[in-house]
Amino acid sequence: MSEQQHELHPLSKAVRVRGDQTWQMEHSSPMYLTSSFTFDSAEEMRGAFAEENEENIYSRFSNPTVDEFVAKMCALENAEAGFATASGMAAVFGSIFALLKQGDHLLCCSSVFGSTFTIVTKFLPKYGIECTLVAANDKEAWEKAIKPNTKMIYLETPTNPQLELIDLEWAGQLAKKHNLILNVDNCFATPLLQQPLQYGAHLSVHSATKWIDGQGRVLGGVVVGDKALIREIYLFCRNTGPSLSPFNAWILSKSLETLDVRMQRHCENAMKVAQALENHPKVSWVKYPFLKSHPQYDIAIKQMKSGGGIVCFEVKGGVESGRKFLNSLQMLSMTANLGDTRSIASHPSSTTHSKLSEEERLSVGITPGLVRISVGLEFVDDIIYDITQALDKC
Repeated sequence: MSEQQHELHPLSKAVRVRGDQTWQMEHSSPMYLTSSFTFDSAEEMRGAFAEENEENIYSRFSNPTVDEFVAKMCALENAEAGFATASGMAAVFGSIFALLKQGDHLLCCSSVFGSTFTIVTKFLPKYGIECTLVAANDKEAWEKAIKPNTKMIYLETPTNPQLELIDLEWAGQLAKKHNLILNVDNCFATPLLQQPLQYGAHLSVHSATKWIDGQGRVLGGVVVGDKALIREIYLFCRNTGPSLSPFNAWILSKSLETLDVRMQRHCENAMKVAQALENHPKVSWVKYPFLKSHPQYDIAIKQMKSGGGIVCFEVKGGVESGRKFLNSLQMLSMTANLGDTRSIASHPSSTTHSKLSEEERLSVGITPGLVRISVGLEFVDDIIYDITQALDKC
């Protein structure tokens, strides 16, 4: 009788899962940087195109390096299947457009990332897909907004950049009650801090560019979840082309091996930054999911293992004070990214959400003095010093 195989913890799988070892017996997975794959016979090639075997054909369809990255993400999210894309927005786009058609209705959280907001409000209508935006925590409004042609609920939690939290257990129950697809952007939390699928979500979407890479090197996105839905997303993306580069996939797969230890330090540093800013005279308010002052603190501690690496706050004095704060920073970077080892500051009103009207910005919580800090891995006292010295100059 053979000994029972020990089932690895998902964190161990993120380190140990890999593609087949080659005859070279390499310890670290090789990178399959190739556009296409060859066959031993015409019959084998025919079978691959007919999906009678699992042979690789073309890297827009599948690639061993990309498959390894997806397998690790599925292990961390406890997902049936997944598909990786060239960027986080390609993952958002694919997860919506692959599953909706003309005449369908999407119910979307109003406080979503700026590019997502543009997709659902300006591009979906061009294809005859209706969208209704609902405030993150207005549960009654979510229920009332559902129509006979509603097919999907799309939300972020925590939201970008306001850090609003939505109760995933409630959202899962709502989707089940009305037989809707629940599609959750899990970028800010990562699979380490939150797993939407366990609460009834059908899809979990990530910009792998952020915490998953963690060092500001490559772009990437991934969708994991229900096997049948992923199949539709795969077919859509296989033909429209937003596939992930094998090089980027290799970087991201290696990055997952350190995601756990990195996120622990990001969260520790972010909590200390948030606490340091709570009573600063130049700050109107501070938001961080694991601060007791957060409006949805009870939701945060129920569905998240820790508060994440993002802190946001309102600088007194509006837009000009927000800009002055950024210009006074000495160490923190100003860049269009987050989730880096290096701390980053941004002013959404004048950057990521600048294409929205003032009314649109305010309706989704983008106030004039809102500052978002992606808290990095530097010595935390240095991060706090730089933020507070910049605030003192506002």
